[in-house]
Amino acid sequence: FPFLKAPWDSGLRDVIQASLDAMAPVGAAATWVLSSHDETRLATRYGRDRTGARHIADDQGAPWDRALGLRRARAAALLLLALPGSAYIYQGEELGLPEVEDIPQAQLQDPLWARSGHTIRGRDGCRVPMPWAGQEPPFGFSTTADTWLPQPPAWATQTVQAQQEDPDSVLHLYREALRLRRHPGFHTDSLTWRDSAPGVLDFERGPGVRVVVNLSGAAVHLELGPDEWLALTSGPVAGAALPHDTAAWVLRRTPGSP
Repeated sequence: FPFLKAPWDSGLRDVIQASLDAMAPVGAAATWVLSSHDETRLATRYGRDRTGARHIADDQGAPWDRALGLRRARAAALLLLALPGSAYIYQGEELGLPEVEDIPQAQLQDPLWARSGHTIRGRDGCRVPMPWAGQEPPFGFSTTADTWLPQPPAWATQTVQAQQEDPDSVLHLYREALRLRRHPGFHTDSLTWRDSAPGVLDFERGPGVRVVVNLSGAAVHLELGPDEWLALTSGPVAGAALPHDTAAWVLRRTPGSP
């Protein structure tokens, strides 16, 4: 939960290391999660001034920058999937779904709504059914348009069907990351931090795998060795400049590798 609730800043390094240190004495693998049925969806939370999470009622309805939130959510996905141990992905995060904050009051289901005297809308905004296909609700989730929580019509561009053929989609990013996660370098318990500029997380995961996440607020120079190459990035990267709020997976040829 500290990893889930941490703000999107360089303090994530300490949170990650503390979790690894807590597991080490008992030889247990860490488990990582960034969202759940109790938390504001990443694409919305990371687009707000305050990116940490304390309680579901915090910042409900506050303004958020959709492009910023989605860029950070994409980078967070590569960070999550690069850590040693098990990663849990809450349904809809692989589509970059936002929090649904305009559900009509008459359709709210969370008991928090009633128990708070209709002052806290609750957790329904992250529990709206998945959009699978089609141009209008229920987007292939059921045979009736009356799903238990209403889906926004705008989700027509965020369905699995709409994203699966788009190489720039969030879904494609997750699928490519899961494919690359089969690399032997990810199949270890090790994580070694490298020296890096302030606000940059730079670590190695086993032979041939390096991960860089730029949280500095500005582009940073990404220096690659002669045997290193960018295997996957969470957003566009031009030349050797890694933009802010962007993550990169760097692979390296190791002795004996092709």
